[in-house]
Amino acid sequence: MKPYWNRSLVLALTVISSCTSGDPSTTNKYSSLQERVEKHLSSLNAQTTFYAKHLPSGKEISIRADQPMNPLSVIKVPMMVLAFRDVENGLLDLDQRYSVKLEDMRDGSGLLQTFTPGLTPTFKDLLTQMIITSDNTATDIILNKLGMDRVNTFLREEGYLETTILSSTGDLFRNLRAYSNPSARDFSDREIFERKSPLDSDSFDHAFRFEGDSTKWLGRTTAREMGKLLEQLGNAELTSKESAKEMTAILKKQMYSSRIPRFLRGKAIIAHKTGDWPPHAGNDVGILYYEGGPSIISVFTNQNRGDFVELEATIGRIAEDLINTWN
Repeated sequence: MKPYWNRSLVLALTVISSCTSGDPSTTNKYSSLQERVEKHLSSLNAQTTFYAKHLPSGKEISIRADQPMNPLSVIKVPMMVLAFRDVENGLLDLDQRYSVKLEDMRDGSGLLQTFTPGLTPTFKDLLTQMIITSDNTATDIILNKLGMDRVNTFLREEGYLETTILSSTGDLFRNLRAYSNPSARDFSDREIFERKSPLDSDSFDHAFRFEGDSTKWLGRTTAREMGKLLEQLGNAELTSKESAKEMTAILKKQMYSSRIPRFLRGKAIIAHKTGDWPPHAGNDVGILYYEGGPSIISVFTNQNRGDFVELEATIGRIAEDLINTWN
């Protein structure tokens, strides 16, 4: 045992020395990564912000990371965290079933809207669908159960000053329709769902302006705050270790893989959450688990005027650059 211990100690001291000696090649390596990320983002015709952190070393990259952005469905992550806190405090039973009514149905992403009313998923099912398919029906059921004010109070108490929920998804689609039809403000959630999103000749321009109007957002956040939330989630700083493990497992089941995971097949396991309003916005935030990691990545793109497929590929290239360098 003794020779092995001595050898391990020497190796550890060598690694520590190389990381703290100010080796110019190491410094330039991280500097060039920052430059590459900036170049990737500047190639997009969109408003972009970025934050990443290599957890073992504490290295960070921050590009407009404190600028408030439209998170879209990324804002569902803090809802999940509070839900698991409520489970720990006996306020929510994940095995309890909920009967989905027609009035619960929401447009946009998710599968629950395609089922006949009367489906009875558990609250664990609803939380999972809220994350992995970004299901808007599940989202509003969970939000109604938690209370929007309670989610925002939780965020304030944990020091998240920019991250907040501003609207339910039902109100989001109501406000979108009201952009072209002011009378829609009086429509019920069921009427909004049954009429779907407007598809008139001006709907594309309306949707672009709507996505950029901060008074109409589903929520608000910054790349840095969402990165910090993921770090705290993964480190079980906001919940018990058991809850943190369950939430990370849900994030790893994410169904949409065209951004952060795009070029990482076989290179990393990704626990992440997307936020979508294609082609106008595409966000992705996550924890990358790989040899030499883990790392946090938080990317927001709003008001996109370019090729949405290229936007998604660019986020994928950034993630690949990240783990190739921070390995």
